[in-house]
Amino acid sequence: MKKKREIPLVVLSDIHLGTYGCHAKELLHYLKSINPKTLVLNGDIIDIWSFTKSYFPAAHMNVLRQILKMSNQGTRVIYITGNHDEALRKYSDLILGNFELVDKLILELDGKKTWIFHGDVFDSSTKGYAKIIAKLGGKGYDLLILINSLINWFLVLLGKEKRSYSKMIKDSVKKAVSFVSNFETTAAEIAIQKNYSYVVCGHIHKPQMKEIANENGKVLYLNSGDWIENLTALEYKKKKWSIYQYKKEEYIGNDNKDEDIINDIVTKILSED
Repeated sequence: MKKKREIPLVVLSDIHLGTYGCHAKELLHYLKSINPKTLVLNGDIIDIWSFTKSYFPAAHMNVLRQILKMSNQGTRVIYITGNHDEALRKYSDLILGNFELVDKLILELDGKKTWIFHGDVFDSSTKGYAKIIAKLGGKGYDLLILINSLINWFLVLLGKEKRSYSKMIKDSVKKAVSFVSNFETTAAEIAIQKNYSYVVCGHIHKPQMKEIANENGKVLYLNSGDWIENLTALEYKKKKWSIYQYKKEEYIGNDNKDEDIINDIVTKILSED
């Protein structure tokens, strides 16, 4: 097994554990490959909107176990609430050992103020009646992810490129229900007003790292993406930010113990009369 990468700060968001679209197995590979000093979970980690007892696979539970293991081994884990896990907001400012639960976070990284929050505050589709509609739509999005996965499976068999129909449709829906004209610009403008050097968001499932400037100053805007389609994280090391994107080939031959256990169970069940 490869030596774990030492990283001062890692930011993850929009994992959506408990949904069909979550790439929990891939995320577990990534988490086992790093040793961050601080791990920030920037919202929508557990999808409480879509949570049901009937669907929370072992792979999803293993992600939570790995995060707890990292916390027990010395990693500072900061869970920032998002809109899909907003039920946790009533417990904000909870501290248990190396684990913290907050609604937003301000860090100082090498002398630079960093503002980290999920970003749903800018999105009207998570407020009021629109929020109820969005919750109902979340079930449909899960189904869409499943259909999209089947289509892509056939496309791969035919030697063609995968297509993200679910992303195209969700983007269209977002435009229809949201009054936010420009998420990135809004976040950046407020960060500039507050004299932050970095502003880090999630929520919109679009990994990004770019400098945004206006007449009052400039800020580096960052978005950690998601683990539904992009499979990305933000890493801060040696005074620099980077966007990490999961690549399956990097983990070939790594620990497949969970998969082996599942295969053994399935084989045992099938062999019984």
